[in-house]
Formats: sequence, structure tokens, C-alpha cells
Amino acid sequence: MGLPTDAQADRPLRRDRTMWAGVMIGLGLMAAVDEIVFHQLLAWHSFYDRAGGTVGLVSDGVLHAAELFLLIAGFFLLASTLRRETASAGAALAGLFLGAGGFQLFDGLINHKVLRFHQIRYGVDVLPYDLAWNAAALVLLLVGAVLAGVVARRRRRSGSGTTADRPDA
Repeated sequence: MGLPTDAQADRPLRRDRTMWAGVMIGLGLMAAVDEIVFHQLLAWHSFYDRAGGTVGLVSDGVLHAAELFLLIAGFFLLASTLRRETASAGAALAGLFLGAGGFQLFDGLINHKVLRFHQIRYGVDVLPYDLAWNAAALVLLLVGAVLAGVVARRRRRSGSGTTADRPDA
């Protein structure tokens, strides 16, 4: 099992399903990094700090459950495309970066600034943290967009879209 080979070129790749699998995995992965590093190890904040105490802890549990759901669903979708030999490595990687960057930017702008669920840190000048947080999100999104563009160009170049973004194509 694995990504399709040239011998299987008659099967169309499902970049859309593969990219969505990558997006789901990227969202879940970045939520896990946020939850583990910033919520638990550094204890800088909880998902919902405005209430504190038990509510903050429960909100972290809800975030953890959502992250696990996204990871499991994303891997099941990816496994489905792999089983059907229609997976696209480039689309999966592009989706992973787009999902990770999307989570990071949504968290940095919506959760931190608009809804004010929490800040990255408390008791410090938050501007450098906000800039670094959102810059990292933009870098991840840029990498994902570049990879998605490469996948699209290869697909157009191949004409049929069957071997467009295989590493061996």
C-alpha cells in the first residue's frame, strides 16, 4: 500500500479528498501543538481563560476532543484515498500546511483578538507574541499555497490529472 505508481496511472487521483484529509490533519496537528505546548507545558493560557478554573480546564478538554476528531477523521479520509490508490502526496502536504496555518491564523486573530477567549501570554507585552504567532501562521499558509500551486500546475501540465503530482512522475 502507498501512493500510486506509474503502473496505476489509469486511476484518477483525488486531490480534493486528499487535500481535505491534509487540511483536517493540519488543523488537528496544530491544535495539538497549541494544546500541548502552550496550554499544558508552558501553562500560558487555556482555551477559554475568561472564566478560569474548571471552565478553562473543560474548554481545553473540548479543544483536545476536537483536535482528536480532526486527526482521526483526516487519517481515515487519507487511508480511504490510499486504499483506492487515488491519493496525491502533493495535495496531502499542501492541505497539511494550509490546515496548520489556518488554525494558527484563526486562533491568533479570532480567538485572541476578536472573541478574546485568551491571549498567548499574560503579564507581558503581547505584541511581539501576536506578531510571531500570526507571522508563523502566514508562513504555514504560504507554504501550503505554494505547494497547492505546484500540484495545480502539474495537473494542468499532465492534461488528464492522473499522474500530476506523484513524486515519481
